[in-house]
Amino acid sequence: MTQDSAQFLTGAAEEFQKSFADNWAKALASFQGMGTAPDMPQLTFAPEKLQELQQQYLAEATALWNQSLQATPEVKDRRFSGEAWRHNPVSAFAAAVYLLNTRTLMGLTDAAETDAKTKARIQFAIEQWSAATAPSNFLAFNAEAQQKAIDTQGESISKGIHNLLHDMEQGHVSMTDESLFEVGKNVATTEGRVVFENEFFQLLEYKPLTAKVYERPFLLIPPCINKFYILDLQPENSLIRYAVSQGHRTFVVSWRNPDESLQNTTWDDYVQDVAIKAISVVQEIGPTPQINALGFCVGGTILSNALAVLAARGEKPVASATFLTTLIDFQDTGVLDVFIDENFVKYREGQFAQGGLMKGKDMASTFSFLRPNDLVWNYVVGNYLKGETPPPFDLLYWNSDSTNLPGPMYAWYLRNTYLENNLVKPGKAKVCGESVDFRKVDLPLYIYGSREDHIVPIGGSYASTQVFPGKKRFVMGASGHIAGVINPPAAKKRCYWTGSDTSFPKDVNQWIGKAKEHPGSWWPDWANWLKAHAGKQIAAPKTYGKGRYKAIENAPGRYVKARAGK
Repeated sequence: MTQDSAQFLTGAAEEFQKSFADNWAKALASFQGMGTAPDMPQLTFAPEKLQELQQQYLAEATALWNQSLQATPEVKDRRFSGEAWRHNPVSAFAAAVYLLNTRTLMGLTDAAETDAKTKARIQFAIEQWSAATAPSNFLAFNAEAQQKAIDTQGESISKGIHNLLHDMEQGHVSMTDESLFEVGKNVATTEGRVVFENEFFQLLEYKPLTAKVYERPFLLIPPCINKFYILDLQPENSLIRYAVSQGHRTFVVSWRNPDESLQNTTWDDYVQDVAIKAISVVQEIGPTPQINALGFCVGGTILSNALAVLAARGEKPVASATFLTTLIDFQDTGVLDVFIDENFVKYREGQFAQGGLMKGKDMASTFSFLRPNDLVWNYVVGNYLKGETPPPFDLLYWNSDSTNLPGPMYAWYLRNTYLENNLVKPGKAKVCGESVDFRKVDLPLYIYGSREDHIVPIGGSYASTQVFPGKKRFVMGASGHIAGVINPPAAKKRCYWTGSDTSFPKDVNQWIGKAKEHPGSWWPDWANWLKAHAGKQIAAPKTYGKGRYKAIENAPGRYVKARAGK
């Protein structure tokens, strides 16, 4: 090496270290600036933690520089793991610097001395920034996209522009080839009929698959935030079909996708005119004095409110209830808590004071950005930079089929659940003219939570064990909000945990510490539990509905096919 070369490299190294030192100073100033924003608590840092972080940052930066002089930096992140990244020193170095900066910013977040909610909000903001600024999101740095453009002689770029224009037209990023799916044709195909409808929902009854059925019908209330067919995607993974095959006369609520005619709908309407009405209709069709019911996610919250209203009226039409990944006690709401405070809720209350709709695309975007790398930027890179068409996937088709929410209903829900947690304060919340008091809801419960759920954390679903006085069974499944629930036995995937049915410590971790792990699906465990509350077996009905409730149209009905629009 010549003297000039040595001097050049020395100078370059000094400039590199100076650049990183400047980055450190800017990052720290940016963090400290957050503490001066309105309504934001002052941020402070322990000096020793800051010094440790700075030393670590400069040491890793120097090591990265020295490594880059000898070879292409090795980057351990699946976004940069392709062969093209390893053969492109500029892109690999950009990725390595990006990961170092991200780690350091997250370290600053951990070192910030502030309240838990502020720290969570800063962490969420850093995660969003990190996901959005990854070198893989930019053609100038994405080595794989560049290589594909070369290999296809620019065709991938042309297709990417076409995909971008298509997604702009439809109003959302394509996660799958939506043209390959049709509700009622290749998703939501379990045979049945609509046997009742009002302005809020259709009630579906499914054709029995067994010669005999249990005398107590089974009603399933899915979340109103999404469409019911997540529980009936394909015959092999349909929880609805599974319930029917177990001998239950099965009914499902199919929520109407609200339009302007429902812009003044309230939480009370959803409880009285959907949940309670559906229970009443299923009782009459039975005919039976009691039914069994299941609520999934916010459908479970609505069911719990219906049960509390009925109990306050001295009625007990439900023999047992199942809550799947349901929040009733909203103390542990996970990452969604970062959005909720008094100002946010007041804004929504003002926005919908005279009615209105919470648009489905806005709800869908919020949930997608809870997992930005998997549900946003992954498709930005594939669709637009690489010009790829995402493969057909029924789950992601369902995920893209968004639903609106009535504004007044949504605003009431925010204040009384996420913000003030009023449902578990006896007598605090009023629903359908009755005081909600879950101490009066005394019936057997099956409560399921998913261990890695980012929407209903396992502690949140477990908290229901502390709310109700009756017999309970709590089961924890592996995986997340959807994959944990949709886990058919035939797939032989994942596992679940069970514990005592009589002892429920307040802390979910104490329960987990004593729980027993079982391979496979939790569905058979639930089926055995439900069988004990279903009554005797009787001949399966040969017609749909009964009396004034007659078949209106084939399942899955009209309501589920209505799109939310842009």
